[in-house]
Amino acid sequence: MTPSFVGAILSSRAFFIFARVVFTFIFWGAGIGKIVDYQGTLAEMAHFGLNPPQVWAPLVIVTLLVGSALIIVNRFAWLGCGMLAVFVALTIPIAHPFWTLPEPEATYHFHTFAEHVTVIGALMIAAILCAGAPRTGRLLQTGG
Repeated sequence: MTPSFVGAILSSRAFFIFARVVFTFIFWGAGIGKIVDYQGTLAEMAHFGLNPPQVWAPLVIVTLLVGSALIIVNRFAWLGCGMLAVFVALTIPIAHPFWTLPEPEATYHFHTFAEHVTVIGALMIAAILCAGAPRTGRLLQTGG
């Protein structure tokens, strides 16, 4: 049984918006960081073999920021979740190919791989929740 004050928080539209902002922080924060240090972003793209970096850097930034925005505003959130899930999935073979690395580096990248899989699962759950959320009023019906 959920306490009524917890149910009130969980069914609050404001809390759902706040949760989406917090949930996407890793993505929009990275997007802003890549804009602020654009030269570093270009170097990062080149380091991972994404050439020409002048093409890939804007695509990455747009993916991070647009995907986050779609989730935050809960308009086409399924698309934002999908964009970010595909992005995260693609970073595994590009930046964390643990199966090609020697130990102990392989173990480090395997753990990052596992975290990425978890983030993809969380994006799947977010898409489900956003699809079922009403646009106004309470999110969940709380009852006795």
